[in-house]
Amino acid sequence: MKRTIVVLTGFLFAIIASAQKNKSEIDSIMLPKIGDAHYQSEYDLDNSVDVAAWTKEKPGMHVAFGSEDALYFRTEVPAINNDTKTWNATGWKNERLNAQIVVWSPDTLQQVRFTINDLKNEKGKLLSKENIHLSKVEYVLANFPYGSDKPDCSPSPYTNGFLMPDRFVPMSEEKDRFDVPGKTVRPVWLYLNVPPDADAGTYTGTIEVNAVNYHTTLHIQIKVQNQLLPKPHDWHYRLDLWQNPWVIADYYNVQPWSEEHIDLLKKHLQLYADAGGTYITTYGVHSPWGDNEYAIEGGMIDWIKQKNGEWKFDYSIFDTYVNLAMSLGIDKAITIYTPLPYNNRFRYKDESSGNYVYELWPPGSDTFKHAWNSFLNDLRLHLEKKGWLNKTYIGLNESELSQTLAAIKVIKENSKQWKITYAGDWHKELDTLLDDYSSVYEYQPSIDEVKQRAAKGFTSTFYVCCHPAKPNTFLFSPPVEATWISWFVAAHGYDGFLRWAYDSWTEDPLRDARYGSWAAGDCYLVYPGGNSCIRFEKLREGIVDFEKIRIIKELALKSNNSDVKNLLHELNAHLETLNDEKIFNEEKLQLDITKGKELINELSEKLAE
Repeated sequence: MKRTIVVLTGFLFAIIASAQKNKSEIDSIMLPKIGDAHYQSEYDLDNSVDVAAWTKEKPGMHVAFGSEDALYFRTEVPAINNDTKTWNATGWKNERLNAQIVVWSPDTLQQVRFTINDLKNEKGKLLSKENIHLSKVEYVLANFPYGSDKPDCSPSPYTNGFLMPDRFVPMSEEKDRFDVPGKTVRPVWLYLNVPPDADAGTYTGTIEVNAVNYHTTLHIQIKVQNQLLPKPHDWHYRLDLWQNPWVIADYYNVQPWSEEHIDLLKKHLQLYADAGGTYITTYGVHSPWGDNEYAIEGGMIDWIKQKNGEWKFDYSIFDTYVNLAMSLGIDKAITIYTPLPYNNRFRYKDESSGNYVYELWPPGSDTFKHAWNSFLNDLRLHLEKKGWLNKTYIGLNESELSQTLAAIKVIKENSKQWKITYAGDWHKELDTLLDDYSSVYEYQPSIDEVKQRAAKGFTSTFYVCCHPAKPNTFLFSPPVEATWISWFVAAHGYDGFLRWAYDSWTEDPLRDARYGSWAAGDCYLVYPGGNSCIRFEKLREGIVDFEKIRIIKELALKSNNSDVKNLLHELNAHLETLNDEKIFNEEKLQLDITKGKELINELSEKLAE
């Protein structure tokens, strides 16, 4: 999703070739000893270390709970009270709660490892340690410094990189320990899944942290409220993260749509499903965005011009991917991109020669109308046969208004059954023509216009891309911005959020997220191996907050309790203030979300009485 499409040339193909690694090679890669601080040259590690600050630290292992809204940089002494040994959190049944443990030392630590114990409530009921998961947070190179407000769709002005903590490496029996070099930091992400059948109450427990010659104990106190969060599949939030299944085959160097590819995709898509993923991204044309990524989006529906000049279409890849996604619970919407590919370039196979042919079909041309009517007629029959027509959208993206209107005219005249989704600036001319409208932040409808769309049965979301600089989900964005996004969804009356992209990986996504002209992290939110990251988990946390707000409001409207009514009024007033956010100060956003969560918790308690 781009405000400006950048077509990468010559050097791109060499990058594509070098990017094809198999999983065993990837898992063995260690981070290079390059710019570890958040603002330093990638070639100058030693000069980045504040030796004076480290000499003030007591020798030995330091371990404490930090904030999940903070990034802890590799060679900076973390601004954490070393006595912060207890994590307190409140949540619903079936909710995921996040925390961040930080380990640091002026000396080298060997074999740092964690032993998690069961949690127990005041009645002796257990919350099993199996619900607690730890991931080591790895550092990845970005092309802007932390909190930068400079990124757009242009090349970065910085020639060197900035290491940001982001990527998760889940800890397990096989990967249960790590070393910490002297004068460095290692964050560890913790998330706790509250079981749906847990008894309400307060649970306490411990985590033992050991290293060679060192030991400390961390404490956990979790208050489980008597409210139930639905399963992600049943969330109302419309999450649309654009996928590119071809990149998985390219990255692991496996045959596209082979058994190996499908197995890799299952774990990869499960992460999306577990965050409430709603839309299945499919491609009705080959390379719709102009070959501008390390691994282009291949077409999922082959267009074949027969010897008699008529069209036929092969849906085998499309069907395979849709069936796979639906089997994992991603089954509410299918988007097929796009009648408006970059430069109006289309590819088809000529049956006579066996060659692929590239042609330009402007949306107002007779060629476009004939070809797309043939395709839409055939596609409609295929979708009806599969039972998918009512959840399928023809997708349009950031094209100029005249071209967008021309394409919509062809689609609408073909059949009134077609649903259309569009991502781009808000245009009143498009409002009533679109079943689903995702407008870019800062170029969006008013709250009243969103309400009017909802009254007509239309859905509305918003998106960020390489614009705006804030709020965003870049590698260098303060984590709270990812959470704030869904609070804004709730405040503005939107149905959800869209982001390009879920997985358009760079040459070396595990270590280097710098990506041509675009800001690091713009192109992917998850990592190879189906692994999450700080940005993705904070985005998911905001989505959960949205669901809790929705449920709380429904329950509160049925309540006659005056305290509930007052708290609901306070929550609504608080949400209204988020629509006026102009300066995305990290501390201000944290305070806004903290206050909002406190109101949710108070309402949850009152409604359970």
